[in-house]
Amino acid sequence: MKKLFILTLLLTVLFSCQNSPTTDSGKPKIVCTTGMLADAVVNIVGEEAEVVGLMGPGVDPHLYKATQGDLKELSSADVIIYNGLHLEGKMGEIFEKLAERKKILVAADALPTSKLIKSADFQGAYDPHLWFDVALWSKVVEHLGIELSQLEILDKGSILQNTASYSAQLQELDQWVSMEIAKIDSSKRVLITAHDAFGYFGRAYNIEVKGLQGISTMSEYGLKDVSDLVNFIVDRKIQAVFVESSVSDRSLKAVVEGCIKNGHEISIGGTLYSDAMGQEESEEGKYLGMVRYNVNTIVEALR
Repeated sequence: MKKLFILTLLLTVLFSCQNSPTTDSGKPKIVCTTGMLADAVVNIVGEEAEVVGLMGPGVDPHLYKATQGDLKELSSADVIIYNGLHLEGKMGEIFEKLAERKKILVAADALPTSKLIKSADFQGAYDPHLWFDVALWSKVVEHLGIELSQLEILDKGSILQNTASYSAQLQELDQWVSMEIAKIDSSKRVLITAHDAFGYFGRAYNIEVKGLQGISTMSEYGLKDVSDLVNFIVDRKIQAVFVESSVSDRSLKAVVEGCIKNGHEISIGGTLYSDAMGQEESEEGKYLGMVRYNVNTIVEALR
């Protein structure tokens, strides 16, 4: 009943907001949930539209709750784009309701289920962290470009040209990531993080990944999970683990302490950007820069 009341309240606020598509500049307005999506769409639309991202640096989309300001942004949007696959778990019902009156695009719709990784935590669900396989993310970009090019409010030629240009950059990045990860000796090629966000990364670039929590930070972990991970690290003599910018480092610090108590020296290899990018004005605040930063951090710590 409490959940229903909160949803009803949010939708009341949403639909009571003035629905005024396009911005003060007269450009169409596209609202995206994550920073990764917002950056992709900026590269796709160029100067054709104003792009707004709801979730900034350090924000965990699994736990994110829409604010009244978000609802106003969504209400005034011409187009809404979200990741899907339950990444924005607490906003799902809002998007379903908005679909009755707004143009909504779901990034995950770009991919057949055969390309997705099944969740070990939630039956019938899939890993939503698509952006960690750059080639897969390129497919998402191409899909969004095609969908946006079909809207009368945007110039089709510009959208398709921008999409092709950005896709070429992503293809180059994908090749670079493969070459960099290959520099790590195969025996050391193990990536351990707070939650299991890097499954697509591991599959694409031949690196074993382990997360203390499951694919969602809503998943619980206990002392046995910590103990099992400590034993795995000690047995494999792994030299570094990685914290995430959008997830508390408390759990990984407990793992490090456990390893040290077991006589195995291990360090925190750095902070990776997983479910959120870096500060807006930084290189890590853009998808290309975020991926490069993550890869450089991983290679430096594990080589």
